[in-house]
Amino acid sequence: MNSDELYRFDLDGYLAVPGLLDAGEIAALDALFSERIAAQMKPETLTQRLGGMLDWGRPYRDLIDHARIRPYLEAMLGAKYRLDHVYADVIRAGVSPIGASLHGGATPYSADSYFHFRDGRMHNGLVVVAINLRDVGPGDGGFGCVPGSHKANYPFPPAWRDLTQRRDCVRAVTGPAGTAVMFTEALTHSALPWTAAHERRTVFFKYAPHPLAWASHFYDAAKWPDLNERERAILESPNARYENR
Repeated sequence: MNSDELYRFDLDGYLAVPGLLDAGEIAALDALFSERIAAQMKPETLTQRLGGMLDWGRPYRDLIDHARIRPYLEAMLGAKYRLDHVYADVIRAGVSPIGASLHGGATPYSADSYFHFRDGRMHNGLVVVAINLRDVGPGDGGFGCVPGSHKANYPFPPAWRDLTQRRDCVRAVTGPAGTAVMFTEALTHSALPWTAAHERRTVFFKYAPHPLAWASHFYDAAKWPDLNERERAILESPNARYENR
């Protein structure tokens, strides 16, 4: 991360990076996504969450340790981090699979989703890399957040959580296909209702410091023999990764 990106992430709690994945990568991911939709989603269903993405094909496993994403994760989480869980959302219209309620925030404190600055660098709990497989334009909906709320000293007002109502404090984050929106789970965020004519297709890879887990399940890297050493390490269950352990 360059100095401008570090400043914006520290200030806002998120960073949107257009073009982090190229057109060929997006096309490969989107084609596999289409196969899963055809197999698992009924035509009349408006929104659905899909899991098991590491089984969909090598293009999804390539995201575990993507060379252009890695420097951001190292800045946010340090050199040693793990992939906690992944999923993908498709929205044809309306709210996301979990609704449109804002959640997260620095207060009250959460032991798995936090943002601190110590010893000259940031320290995060769970960090999300959300990749747009389709364009997200102004007014379309999609990722929305309250910038700076990852450092808020007061709880977010419960009456403001419903994103089906317009909130002046909420910022819609847009970007073309290939944009990666990276944010700390300490940020107050959710998905704005989707209004575009095309589907929202978003892939979520959620990372954590290596000793920490949010999800209750862990990955067995042996399931995918094509993984390299770094990828297998990122799929390890939580541990402190002491030297020679």
